[in-house]
Amino acid sequence: MSVNEGDKAPAFSMPTDGGGNIALKDLKGRNVVLYFYPKDSTPGCTKEACAFRDLMPDFSKVDADIIGVSKDSVKRHDNFKAKHELPFTLASDEDGDVCERYGVWVEKSMYGRKFMGIERATFLIDGKGKVRKVWRKVKVAGHADEVLEATKAL
Repeated sequence: MSVNEGDKAPAFSMPTDGGGNIALKDLKGRNVVLYFYPKDSTPGCTKEACAFRDLMPDFSKVDADIIGVSKDSVKRHDNFKAKHELPFTLASDEDGDVCERYGVWVEKSMYGRKFMGIERATFLIDGKGKVRKVWRKVKVAGHADEVLEATKAL
């Protein structure tokens, strides 16, 4: 399955850091930056999370909620969030259901070995639940700034 710009965002409900739960339906009326990343505490994922963290004041000004999603457990998310002082929600998709619905669970290749993993991707969802912008195969450098500019344009 693949989610494209203009599509209705697939519904989701996931456990989050701090023992919470987040569902798309509860975010109606707000812009949502839903970003998928491979794994907590790895170099690229840490840089991406910290870039979103550093821009949080600007995202708050445009009524945007940031949600980071990986298949890591809630406990790993709690540790990652605390270590890097992340002020946004980290959602745990351990069974991979949401990754499948957003089309980010893909075959990857490293050193000639093929395996399944999360494609680094970001979805900008407007307050009506419509996908307004999609970034696939994200390169971390400058990505959070690009997402912020697109969010300001909504």
